[in-house]
Amino acid sequence: MRNLLEFLMRYSHCFLFVLLEVVCCVLLFRFNNYQGSVYFSSANRVCGTLYDISGDITGYFHLKAVNDTLTDRNLDLEHEVATLRATLAELTADSTMTDSMSRAALADYRRIKAHVVNNTLDRADNFITIDRGSADGIRPEMGVVSGKGIVGIVGKTASRHSLVISLLNSQSNISCKIKNSGYFGYLRWDGHDVRYTYLRDMPRHAECHKGDTIVTSGYSSIFPEGLFVGIVEDIADSNDGLSYLLKVRLATDFGRLRDVRVIVSPVQADIDSLAVTANP
Repeated sequence: MRNLLEFLMRYSHCFLFVLLEVVCCVLLFRFNNYQGSVYFSSANRVCGTLYDISGDITGYFHLKAVNDTLTDRNLDLEHEVATLRATLAELTADSTMTDSMSRAALADYRRIKAHVVNNTLDRADNFITIDRGSADGIRPEMGVVSGKGIVGIVGKTASRHSLVISLLNSQSNISCKIKNSGYFGYLRWDGHDVRYTYLRDMPRHAECHKGDTIVTSGYSSIFPEGLFVGIVEDIADSNDGLSYLLKVRLATDFGRLRDVRVIVSPVQADIDSLAVTANP
């Protein structure tokens, strides 16, 4: 203990200098917009590079698990294709026309490939970092999806990386609906189990059942209508008793998320031009 005290006393000036430098940097970057912007861009670039290296290393050691997932997914898709082929002959002309309209709507969205370089799961507000940014055409308010379902919405962008607001985030609030009945509500995570989220504000007169499919409603330019979200596992009353609260098992496994796609709305250019006009 005496040696420790002597060490602290001997280098107290150095420790004080470092402490004052840290305080000065915090004050400089926090209360000055230009310096704060430069710091964010530089820090995001450095963190993004470190996340890239870390992601490559961990990705190498998880290749077996990824291959197993792809194998299972391929088997599921083969079974689904076989089932669709068997039932295709029974579809009416109206149903065929509806499927064609859905494909046309999805075709309007351009997709940008990206890889997850960082993903948090243990917080109330979880974020995902991807290795594509403004230089790749990504802007805030763009939707992010995986091969199984929706993932989140782009919150901030740097040149080569973007920060995605995950579905597992208290700020996430996405309009979704029951596929069969069309009744809609707002999807929001409760901060607990990463496998589940909740569809809130579902009307009391809505037709909903366990096992119903939840998809995006299309009531915004971020996600097109009909993207898979999850399956209803439980139905309960809301806290005020005026609506239903649907427990939804998410289609996306956030614990094994690696490859995603950023979808670009066909009206994104109009949105960007309006933003520029509003902030000259």
